[in-house]
Amino acid sequence: MKIIAVANQKGGCGKTTTAVNLSAALAISGARVLLVDLDPQGHATLGIGHDPNTLDRTIGDAMVDRQVSINDITLETRLSGLSLAPSNIMLGTVELDLRDRTGKELVLGEKLHMVSSQYDYCVIDCAPPLSLLMLNALVASSSVVVTVQTHYYAIEGLKRLLETVHIVRKRFHPCDVKALGLLLTFVEDRTLLCRQVQQQLREFFGQLVFDTVIHRNVRLAEAPSAGESIFTYAPKNKAAQEYMAFSQEATKRLVQWEIQDGEA
Repeated sequence: MKIIAVANQKGGCGKTTTAVNLSAALAISGARVLLVDLDPQGHATLGIGHDPNTLDRTIGDAMVDRQVSINDITLETRLSGLSLAPSNIMLGTVELDLRDRTGKELVLGEKLHMVSSQYDYCVIDCAPPLSLLMLNALVASSSVVVTVQTHYYAIEGLKRLLETVHIVRKRFHPCDVKALGLLLTFVEDRTLLCRQVQQQLREFFGQLVFDTVIHRNVRLAEAPSAGESIFTYAPKNKAAQEYMAFSQEATKRLVQWEIQDGEA
């Protein structure tokens, strides 16, 4: 099972939208996918069709209680092949519950390892700030997709987040997390500022920036309120084409990594 964390340096960069629609695109392509909502806001849970306020158990229960497995808390979704490990506001208490546990940064990875044969991909929607929850996501993952809104402050925030990924990789074992790439979101090609920042990001980060970009899109913004991915809400919309193209580009990079690792 390949574990992909979706993260950003601040809120409002399309992180949850990307986690939901990447998961959906992979499932539509025939993969078995687990979407893990690791944000106490529960937006991925809501965006895939479940009410966070009515949940009996969440991913937090699986992390805190040694007797609760991922399978015990997993919910099905409207898409065949896509399962959800949900979240709600109570996930915010996990840091307090785990504060005295040895190896508390490894808890999520250990639980996901137990279901690794059941899925081809696990996509984690991270909480925005660097917390124990995000640390668990990074330690558990083999790759990170960073969503980036095209504004002038993007580069500094990205540098800090990529440095964090590098530090986590060095400090925790076992952990081989690397940045899979940067996905530009809320892109508006008609504005000069957006075009300039895109160029600046590509010049600074080079091939780390995905070729695919996600444009600002009304239907994409509406889909979460219906509890659907863009693929079921508006399957012919441009955003569906863009997220499918992104999923294909991301999986191609993962395959290239495997080939490079095999040659090393």
